[in-house]
Amino acid sequence: MLTAKNIWKSYGNVEVLKGVHFELNEAEIVSIIGKSGSGKSTLLHILGTLDDFDQGSLIINNQEIHQLSEKKLAKVRNNTLGFVFQFHHLLNEFTAVENVYIPALIQQTNKIDAEKRAKELLDYLGLAHRFDHKPGQLSGGEQQRVAVARALMNQPQIIFADEPTGNLDQEASEQLHQLFIKLRDDFNQAIVIVTHNLELAQLSDRVLNMQNGQLSVQ
Repeated sequence: MLTAKNIWKSYGNVEVLKGVHFELNEAEIVSIIGKSGSGKSTLLHILGTLDDFDQGSLIINNQEIHQLSEKKLAKVRNNTLGFVFQFHHLLNEFTAVENVYIPALIQQTNKIDAEKRAKELLDYLGLAHRFDHKPGQLSGGEQQRVAVARALMNQPQIIFADEPTGNLDQEASEQLHQLFIKLRDDFNQAIVIVTHNLELAQLSDRVLNMQNGQLSVQ
């Protein structure tokens, strides 16, 4: 589904990624661990096309990303990729349902159909009783599940999760990782997770360690 070859990335004179190779298969959960500042989030953003790289090749669904125009790249990002971050980035003035279906409206999906799917996703994630609640009325774990529903809205092939449990307690963190496993098993969802939580990372299909600008098997 995704292949990154010889990815290099520098910020000024600091080399963050030094020839990284990474592959992701369908229905696979891969966790990337490493010390703060090791470059794991930088890699995740590059894999998710949110950041550019200096050298190398990124192929998603047999498309070389560097060969795409900005318009086509935005379409790939909106249609194929989903994102969950440490800070959920929900819009406080909107309800859970409205937050979830925003990506579908960007895709110009009919609002009635978008709302129907948003409610189905929230129901699947155990939030049917929270449809009309705004973020301030939800717990941290509930807010993150709304963010997961939003990431799933356009039926992405890959979800990228950057420290998704960073602001959650242990119980909510375990529930979120079990949710990722459920998504893999129920929908063949491929997921890439950057995390500091070694215990939860071990629940993934593969664990890779970012060190000295390169990945190695944990």
